[in-house]
Formats: sequence, C-alpha cells, structure tokens
Amino acid sequence: MRSFVKNAILARLPLQDLAAIGQCLEPVVLGERIVLQEPKRNVDYVYFIESGLVSLRIVTCGIILETAVIGFRGAVGASVLLGGHLSTHQSAVLFPGTALRIRVKDLRRLMNERSQIREQLSRYVDALSLHCAQTGFCGVWHHREKRLASWLCLSSDAADTHVLPVTHDYLSSVLGLPRPGITETLNKFAEQRLIRKVRGVLRIDERKCLEQRACTCYKLVSEAYASSGSAFAAKESTN
Repeated sequence: MRSFVKNAILARLPLQDLAAIGQCLEPVVLGERIVLQEPKRNVDYVYFIESGLVSLRIVTCGIILETAVIGFRGAVGASVLLGGHLSTHQSAVLFPGTALRIRVKDLRRLMNERSQIREQLSRYVDALSLHCAQTGFCGVWHHREKRLASWLCLSSDAADTHVLPVTHDYLSSVLGLPRPGITETLNKFAEQRLIRKVRGVLRIDERKCLEQRACTCYKLVSEAYASSGSAFAAKESTN
C-alpha cells in the first residue's frame, strides 16, 4: 500500500494510520490557477499534494508576495490544524497536478485518535513555518541572483522536476523584483549553462551549480523539510 502513496507525509505514516486516513481521502485534480484556499476564510479541506506545485502567498491591495511553495512533500491547509479555523494565506495552483484531500473535521478527529498522525503533521508545519519566515528574511537581505536561484531550487525540490513552467512576469510578481532584473539574471544563468529557457519553461541543467548560487536560505529550508521526515523515520525504526 505504501508504495502507491505519492505524498511524502502520508508515505511516512505507519500502515495502520495510513489505512485509517485513507478511508477519508478523496482524489482531486489540481488545475492551473485554481485557488484552493483564500485568506480569512474557513478552511474545509487539507490537500495532501501528490504532484504539481501550489503557491502559498499573501495578497494585499492587488500585490502578491509568495511565502512558500508546496509540492509532493507537503499539505495545503495543514497549518490550521494546529491553530485557528481561518487561513492566513491564499493557496493557488502554480503547476497542475493531483492531490488527496480530507475534510478538516475528519483529520482533526484522526489526529486526536492517532498521535503519530499529529506528530508527523506538526513536524511538517514547523518546516513550512520556517520556510515562510525565511522567505521574509530573504526578501529583505539577499541579492536578486541568490533569491532567484533559491526559488528555482526550492520549487524544483517541491515539484520533483527540473522543468519549471514559469514566466518572467510571474517571478517578478511573487519575488517582488523588477521584471528587467529577473530577465537579466535568468539570461546570466542561461549563459552560464545553469538553465535553459525553452518554449515558456525554465529547465535546470546544472543543479549543483545553481545551488551554489542560491543564498543560505535554500539550505536552511531544504534541511528543515528533510529533518521533519528523517526524524520521524528514525523514531519509527526504533519502535
């Protein structure tokens, strides 16, 4: 059963917990630009992403600022399980894909009945919170080139792909950077053969080199997600 699970959070659950939560999961298709959650509104579902990419962003006065990206290793809406009932962010599909969704009331019940489901989600939410906080720090202190390289690497990790269908306009919008600067930096990366721009998509060719261009935020966020899973796996192996 576990081998068919594409979401990293669900895949790390003990089989009994996975079977229990599986009875409440509903498969859904994530179409591009679909908004899964709006700020200051009740959250009815948590989405365990299987493929594609979801942008977690703050929208104010028509301005969008992305705080994190969520892919196969994460869940959209998980933060409300450990806090209030209202979403603080907008969650919109950036790359189309699939997900398994569960009603918040069902997941809360399962978390109360099964401590390991609660612990796994708590570890993930901690990593996501660090991601959001680090994005804010990054936007204030780090140079455009480092920020863009970091975003490309984090998005590639989250979507589990080296091909990213994003435009210069989108990157300018969510990173809060002028479009000419985005174009200049991407052209520089292309000249260095780190990426290729082909038919409206960015293809990462030299991943390790691109990571070296990224700011320290990439490593911190990446390690946070990795440790949220490895710590839980280590605990399971000792039981």
